[in-house]
Amino acid sequence: MDTRLDHVGVTVRDLAAQTAWYTTAFGLKNVFAFHLEGPGLEGVVLEHPHGWRIELLARPGSGPGLRAPDPLTAALTEGYGHFAVTTPELDPVHAALLAHGAGEVVPPGPSPEPGVRMAWVSDPEGNLIELIEKNVAQHADRKAE
Repeated sequence: MDTRLDHVGVTVRDLAAQTAWYTTAFGLKNVFAFHLEGPGLEGVVLEHPHGWRIELLARPGSGPGLRAPDPLTAALTEGYGHFAVTTPELDPVHAALLAHGAGEVVPPGPSPEPGVRMAWVSDPEGNLIELIEKNVAQHADRKAE
């Protein structure tokens, strides 16, 4: 099966504020915005220069769902818990997101996956984001096998 992930969708309370935060904090560009008249659904698709996308959705009458304070609590509820991005340099990316108003969830440290470091932050509405730094040499060795 030839597939790849296209985007992650996150429903937000304040579409304008979250759009501004994600575009600034992650350097995303606005690919397109849309409005579905019937249900009153508004959305925006944002894209990173490396091609990953996030779709932010807002609809009048929405209410808060899972707002777990950390990944272990999120794993107690079935369904969406977080999305993750990789970076070659975890510490500066983590620090930059905190400087842009991300919430500190789990500081940089080892991941359960060998040779990988991770950290967790939350966006201004409390959605969890995992940051992953993979040991490039180790992963290159695995691909060569």
